[in-house]
Amino acid sequence: MKLGDLALKIGGKCHGNTDLEVKTLGTLEDAGPNEITFLVSSALRGDLARCRAGAVILLEEDLDAWGGPAIVCDNPHLGYARAARALDNTPTPTAGIHPSAVVAASAQIADDASVGPNCVVEEGVKIGESVVLGPGCVIGEGACIGDGSRLFANVTVSREVSIGKRCFIKSGAVLGSDGFGNTNEEGHWVRIPQLGSLTIGDDVQVGAATTIDRGAIGDTVISKGVVIDNLVQIGHNVQIGEDSAVVSCVGIAGSVVIGKRCILAGAVGVADHVSICDDVHLTGMAMVTGSIDKPGMYSSGTGLLPTAEWRKAAVRFRQLDDLAKRVKALEKK
Repeated sequence: MKLGDLALKIGGKCHGNTDLEVKTLGTLEDAGPNEITFLVSSALRGDLARCRAGAVILLEEDLDAWGGPAIVCDNPHLGYARAARALDNTPTPTAGIHPSAVVAASAQIADDASVGPNCVVEEGVKIGESVVLGPGCVIGEGACIGDGSRLFANVTVSREVSIGKRCFIKSGAVLGSDGFGNTNEEGHWVRIPQLGSLTIGDDVQVGAATTIDRGAIGDTVISKGVVIDNLVQIGHNVQIGEDSAVVSCVGIAGSVVIGKRCILAGAVGVADHVSICDDVHLTGMAMVTGSIDKPGMYSSGTGLLPTAEWRKAAVRFRQLDDLAKRVKALEKK
């Protein structure tokens, strides 16, 4: 793709040789003459002197530090993201149903959809235009997959699940399986059938080996624009608001309500029936046991320490209650 054409696609302004042929993206350190890279921060502009890329995506104020072709963007990282989409060469399977796929007679599949080898598509399924089902996907009875969505290998979509348009579901994800519903009778666990379903909005991303449970009564809801990383567990009847991000190894218990534009960093845990308002950022390994009603950044746990220091701190932590009682007694004197 010519540099000038790429600039138009990403909403930037081209400087220098508009006819430069750009084949792919590269890092600031390793990009070659037919590759484009990006300068994420002006603080790194000194690195441009060693850069050998054919062109750089950068801010207007950093042009003077780079003598070659460039695309100027107000947000170079966003420019990089758009360039990656424009230059993406991920193969798109041809339309049609592979001979090894098992497709129910009542399933409705768009003519330009692609159903890969060993897929199973059950009764009443609706698959929209330009949908891609990778090898080994299982689409349960009555499920619906919106136009332009792509499911990679071995994704399982359970019965009656609804997936919106342009969703991106990575390998091994399980969408709409039964939630962890049990009650106890005289010391023995009794399984509770999960009668709800799962609704996923448009433009949602779901990572590899992530599981999202169906609702016990009513649906689990993942709103439009939500991005979910690999290895995430989302319990039954959870609701996640638009444009929120859930990072790897997060665990969200049942009936949690999460607002819009929230970020749950790696290994965050959220207890059941908690509500989190819009614009909350939970840092890595935070444990949420109560509702949050004010936007902002929240953390819990202790930072990393050398083991010997951590052991001393753990002992002191166990002593805090006794120390508090002694201070209170002294204050009364």
